[in-house]
Amino acid sequence: MGSDSGSAVTVGDEASVEPMVSVYRHDVHKARMRSHEHAEGSFRGVRVNEDVPLGADGDAALLSRPGGEPERTVAAHESWFRVSLLTGELASTVEPVRDIGAALREVIELDDAERLHAAWLDASVPSLFCESPYYPYTSLKYHTLLAAALLDNYRAGFGFEELFFAVSKRDEAGVVEVVPHRTVLSTPGFALHVTGGPDGRPAVRLGDVPARSFADVWARLPEVPFDVDGERRWRVLDAQLRRVRSWSAALQFIEEYIAVLSPVEWPCSGGAAGGDGRDA
Repeated sequence: MGSDSGSAVTVGDEASVEPMVSVYRHDVHKARMRSHEHAEGSFRGVRVNEDVPLGADGDAALLSRPGGEPERTVAAHESWFRVSLLTGELASTVEPVRDIGAALREVIELDDAERLHAAWLDASVPSLFCESPYYPYTSLKYHTLLAAALLDNYRAGFGFEELFFAVSKRDEAGVVEVVPHRTVLSTPGFALHVTGGPDGRPAVRLGDVPARSFADVWARLPEVPFDVDGERRWRVLDAQLRRVRSWSAALQFIEEYIAVLSPVEWPCSGGAAGGDGRDA
């Protein structure tokens, strides 16, 4: 797949937003509980709801939910608020936010794409929402990060079939590697990446076409980024990730699980296993 110019283009008298900026803004309407068709073109003075080039948004959607006409998967669920795989509760009841609109603007208002990526990695409010009310376990936050990773790789000339799912653990200095746009999850102990260049990290190919394949891809990793043999809580997490097919739901589950059950101190890459002795 060829790359595009990477810069903002002009349509008529109006310049469009640079693609790697617009990808972080394209689905804000979902956090406002509106469909794409009924979304506005701006939110609190920021341009939103623009198309993502090279099919990256559609491919990211296929990683987490079926194509075609949606089918309701949870009876009577009509909310854009995400249902937590960890607790079974609406995310909005677990983490109430005083001003969702203000919090959303904070993760879209920047004009620097790399800073937007960092903001989304750390954001909590987009995690409150699903990709679609028909698939309430999916995550708006991680759909957006996956779309950005695909777009960045496509613009660099990689096709989907050339992409890898890669992991990196915290290094001896206590730093977790974050690759602009290609890191799709960052925790205190490790990071997960979607990239055409794994650069020596434990990695496995995503597959030939976008699909709800997270469980299969995770199971094929040559190395997972936590100590499965050392503690039961990590065995439980590993076992669950071998069952979750949706990419955004799986990444969101990791975030929630680690927030509740992570050790006080993480081992560094190459070091001895750490932890605080608690068991899940």
